[in-house]
Amino acid sequence: MYNTQEAINFLEYNAERPHLIIPEYGRHLQKLIKQAIELEDRDERNKAARYIIGVMGSLNPHLRDVPDFQHKLWDQIFIMSDFKLDVDSPYPTPSPETIALKPTPLGYPQNFPKYRFYGNNIKYMIDVANSWPEGEMKNALIIVIANHMKKSFLSWNKDTVKDDVIFEHLKELSGGKINLQATDEELSNATDLMKVNKKLSNKTQFSINPKQKMQRSNASDRRNNNQNNNNRKP
Repeated sequence: MYNTQEAINFLEYNAERPHLIIPEYGRHLQKLIKQAIELEDRDERNKAARYIIGVMGSLNPHLRDVPDFQHKLWDQIFIMSDFKLDVDSPYPTPSPETIALKPTPLGYPQNFPKYRFYGNNIKYMIDVANSWPEGEMKNALIIVIANHMKKSFLSWNKDTVKDDVIFEHLKELSGGKINLQATDEELSNATDLMKVNKKLSNKTQFSINPKQKMQRSNASDRRNNNQNNNNRKP
């Protein structure tokens, strides 16, 4: 007769089970790895490890034969074994120290946070202009940069901006190497620059790719066909 009390005594609770190192693979796979660790014969361990790798790869069959993905699977099997699995891997065996390394923090790309409305690329453009020899090409590039700065400023502040303000910012961003304040240069009119911004905004907002046009055309044809069918007399 089935003893309910004995069955309850053999129940396992997650709180009492070993910690899942990579939960995505489930507990049964981690048990297989534990059994592979306990195998005394090295050939049997290698065979078990390859079988486990095959099971892991079956969860992502479209990536199973990709070399980089295979490398990832072998790293994961060592991690799930707590680096206790002694088998012959086709890739360098990772170490706990390597896995524990933290990536180097990425540098914040904005060097001038008070001029965010100009964007990050404007500083690179200014640096290129500083590296060019004096001449008409450099002067033309500087005017293009200044007009771009004015257009970006107007996108952030819809009112207006004097050229002197742009010249001051350009001088600061160039480290004092580009100074248009002492010249008679005039930038493009604010109204013209705003028209350009508006045109670009409208193009972005209302542009439709060919696939969307085809879908809309097909939907319109279906509506017309349904309407014609409804209007037919029986």
